[in-house]
Amino acid sequence: MKKLLASSALLLALSCWVSCSEKQSPEQQAAEAAQSFYQRLLDGYPDGFLAGRAVYDQLPADYREQLVKANEQYVKDIQEKHAGLRSVTISPNVGRADSTLHVVYAFLLLSYGDTTQEEITVPMVQVDGEWKMK
Repeated sequence: MKKLLASSALLLALSCWVSCSEKQSPEQQAAEAAQSFYQRLLDGYPDGFLAGRAVYDQLPADYREQLVKANEQYVKDIQEKHAGLRSVTISPNVGRADSTLHVVYAFLLLSYGDTTQEEITVPMVQVDGEWKMK
C-alpha cells in the first residue's frame, strides 16, 4: 500500500511538473489576449477594448474618442440585433500563425443573447512582448 501511495504521489508530482513547465503556444497566447479585449467590450468598457489595439498610443485623442463611440455603437447594435453579447470564448480552432506577416489570427466564439454564435477572426501582433489587436 505504501508503494502504491508513493508511486501515486510521484506520478502526480511528475505530471504537475510537466504541465507547469509547458509553455503556451503563440496562438493560445494571442487567443487569450483577444478574448480578454473582447471581454472588456462585453463588460461595458469600449475604451478598454480599444486599448488592446497595437497602435493605441499613437492615435490622436479625437480619433480615439471616435473609435470609442464606434465601439459603443457596435455594442448597441449587438444588443438590438442579438439581445446582447452573452459570452466570448476561444474557439476550438484557437488560431493560426502567419510567419511571413508576423501575425497570429486568433479565433473567438461570440455567443449572443438570442442563442446564436459567431466565430470571428482577430489578427494579433506582438508589441513589446504583449499580444495586441492589429
